Amino acid sequence: MAHEVKGVVAGAKGEPVSVTTVLVPDPGPGEALVTVRACGVCHTDLHYRDGGIGEDFPYLLGHEAAGLVEAVGPDVTGVAPGDFVILNWRAVCGQCRACLRGRPWYCFATHNARQKMTLADGTPLSPALGIGAFAEKTLVAAGQCTKVDPAIKPEVAGLLGCGVMAGLGAALNTAGISRGDSVAVIGCGGVGNAAVLGAALAGARKVIAVDVDDHKLDWARGFGATDTVNSRSADPVEQIRNLTEGNGADVVIEAVGRPETYQQAFYARDLAGTVVLVGVPTPEMRLEVPLIDVFGRGGSLKSSWYGDCLPSRDFPMLVDLHLQGRLPLEKFVSETIALDAVEEAFAKMHRGEVLRSVVVL
Repeated sequence: MAHEVKGVVAGAKGEPVSVTTVLVPDPGPGEALVTVRACGVCHTDLHYRDGGIGEDFPYLLGHEAAGLVEAVGPDVTGVAPGDFVILNWRAVCGQCRACLRGRPWYCFATHNARQKMTLADGTPLSPALGIGAFAEKTLVAAGQCTKVDPAIKPEVAGLLGCGVMAGLGAALNTAGISRGDSVAVIGCGGVGNAAVLGAALAGARKVIAVDVDDHKLDWARGFGATDTVNSRSADPVEQIRNLTEGNGADVVIEAVGRPETYQQAFYARDLAGTVVLVGVPTPEMRLEVPLIDVFGRGGSLKSSWYGDCLPSRDFPMLVDLHLQGRLPLEKFVSETIALDAVEEAFAKMHRGEVLRSVVVL
């Protein structure tokens, strides 16, 4: 049986999204049907709409979500109907070379639901990041569902499904920030401010937030930034060095995804320091750095996919910290909206007016 629901679809490259009827099949083997309670509007969804990720239109957008499991297919044991879950877009396989080496957060064979959701006329939809949660219900692989404490509000929980987890994980998992470290974060949107929060949570003694927008720098102070730099009016490399006894930061997290900001991160770190790229570049971007500088400065150059998180480990822990009042995830929710307001939410995000708009169903 197919479930007829409303969903937000990007029909063609660059065109405004629309709310339309989506048919969602009952779950097959290894799948779960989830009633979506909330889904954040992430920049990745805008990339999909604009053709920056692929050309497999039409897309069913939305991936930063939480909801209730409605039904599961045969052989599913990890979740059951009625479970409150956060959806994740990297369901680990348990069998690839990364999983077998005890590094499942690097899984090379993550999986999605096998069945397709469709438009009313049968046109198959491509779900964003294998989820497609700007809809009243969605079909995912059961491994994409992580059970968490239902006491957390859905509009807060869903943010761990992508952007906030990416930033927190870049700081806590990829960078491995330690007590007493100095940290700079370049780019203070949702992901960057989550990295600021992660650095503060890890015990960094100095957290320097860098952006071109004073409003976003104000947000960063609220998440634990000790210093801020507006790179529109000051050289961020020079300012970061000035704020770190002339040395540069131990860790610089680049949350923009552009060659020029990555170069700033590269030169703003201390000798043997760490750069973490969590901002997502586009395919045509190129980086040019003298190889002697890569050699001479030492340290580590890393990229962070999804904050190198393991959902089964990280989501419940972070939810517990939030419920204990130790992780203010609610500060990321700028507004709650309906399905038909996603296009305007994209515009607000582009203008830097919101950290997260969250669709609540």
